[in-house]
Amino acid sequence: MNSLLQFLADQPLMTAFLIIGIGMALGHIKIKGVGLGAAAVLFLAIAVAALGQANGIVIEIPHLIGSMGLVLFAFAIGNNAGGTFFQSLRQATGPIVTMVVLFILAAVAAYFVGVYVFDMDTALIAGTFAGALTNTPALAAAGESSGDPGTATVGYAVAYLFGVIGMIIAANAALRKSAGDTDTPSPVRHENVRVDRDDMPTVGEVMAEASTPIEFSRIRRGEEGPIWIPDASEKLHKGDLVTLVGEDATVDEVTNLVGHPSSHSLRSDRRLLDFRRITVSEPKMVGKTIGELDAVLAERWGAKISRVRRGDQDMLAIPNIMVEMGDRVRVVGPTTKLKEISSWLGDSSKGLTDINPIALGLGLGLGIMLGSIKIPVPGGGDFSLGAAAGVLIVGIVMGRLGRVGNVVTALPKTANLVISELGLLVFLAQAGTNAGGQIGEAFTSGAWWQILILGVIITMIMAAGLYFAMRGIFKMGGTKLSGVLAGSQTQPAVLAFANGRSGSDPRVALGYALVYPVAMVTKILVAHVLGGL
Repeated sequence: MNSLLQFLADQPLMTAFLIIGIGMALGHIKIKGVGLGAAAVLFLAIAVAALGQANGIVIEIPHLIGSMGLVLFAFAIGNNAGGTFFQSLRQATGPIVTMVVLFILAAVAAYFVGVYVFDMDTALIAGTFAGALTNTPALAAAGESSGDPGTATVGYAVAYLFGVIGMIIAANAALRKSAGDTDTPSPVRHENVRVDRDDMPTVGEVMAEASTPIEFSRIRRGEEGPIWIPDASEKLHKGDLVTLVGEDATVDEVTNLVGHPSSHSLRSDRRLLDFRRITVSEPKMVGKTIGELDAVLAERWGAKISRVRRGDQDMLAIPNIMVEMGDRVRVVGPTTKLKEISSWLGDSSKGLTDINPIALGLGLGLGIMLGSIKIPVPGGGDFSLGAAAGVLIVGIVMGRLGRVGNVVTALPKTANLVISELGLLVFLAQAGTNAGGQIGEAFTSGAWWQILILGVIITMIMAAGLYFAMRGIFKMGGTKLSGVLAGSQTQPAVLAFANGRSGSDPRVALGYALVYPVAMVTKILVAHVLGGL
């Protein structure tokens, strides 16, 4: 056994990939429909390192490898969520403030329980706080402000494991409520409608009356007349046949508003007007809005975009949606012009595998630079965001911009998913071996059970507080809440679990990116104060 452990210690790169491969195999095993997914890599790494420590052998993957994995993961997550992050942020002030208040309450509870119940040193309390919230930069802040990083590390190592497991349990509880989510994207469908109104409203007037966006993709006047794409000024005559595209409820609403459903299908008549799914792979199109593309399509070819498919989600092509690399857009236009339109948009699968090394390299470099900036703390000392938070912020901004001049700043969704998963697995393997060795040392201390209890209290304050506040006060859906729980814990393993259970629902990544930067900064500041008491 010792020879095998020594071999693993001597070959850290090989060990990392073995842990990733075996860990993911274990993670795919499900008990009653629940599997650990990528979190199994973390727990396997902890077990391997702890076993080595017990036999006097240090098995550790270099910190630089883990850091590279973490920044790749953070950039891809931010870049992927950038398009919707700022819109959601305007609606999320309450949840973010609530999370910050809970961090402070958890720190206050940790201080009073640690000092007055367990008679702990503040360095140990601050380290336990960082471990219960699985935040390594917070551990560094606690060690610096307390002047005793060794003691802080002991608390961190003992509390860390339940910090991951406890929040996974909370995320699982949130996902069990996802069936009742009210923020589930409504499916998009089309309906052929016969106009019954004789007051001749315009298309724009009818669209303005709808509760959510709706598109008129086709119109025909009479039974055998030509089919064309109406604009907002088009007047609807009694007897016209139109095709509506929108969310289920809105299609029904507008159908009742203008007429009744018709069995005649305008889509089946493709002699003059047809539709095609086209992949956006032309870099010049990325970052533009649907409205901007529609203006060119209408002017040059008399065509328009009716739907956008991003990943597995179908969306109505409303004008302010920003186009991303890899989007599949449904274009309605003249039959003879669709090939020309396809070439204009790219329609190549090759672009979907492009990791956009210019944006990736610049984003990582600028993010790490941002994360290394020292920010003064009142009362002396300073702190920095850290590479992960800096890269995440830059990734979000670049994802939102889409392009700057001729430089595309958004990566394809498929590339972001691959980069984030690879980076996550590498980071978990390194973090697990690092924590596993520390846990072996921490359990030699007689106070480990007190540290564990204190860590459980801190983790549960955050998990239960966020769960009940987000569900009860802000009526947040379970899917998005699972991402918020992972983001508040700044823990990729919890995010991986939620993604695995939800099929990588975009609401999970959005919730994660929404709170992660604030959570990172708050935990560092609170740990710094706690360690200095």
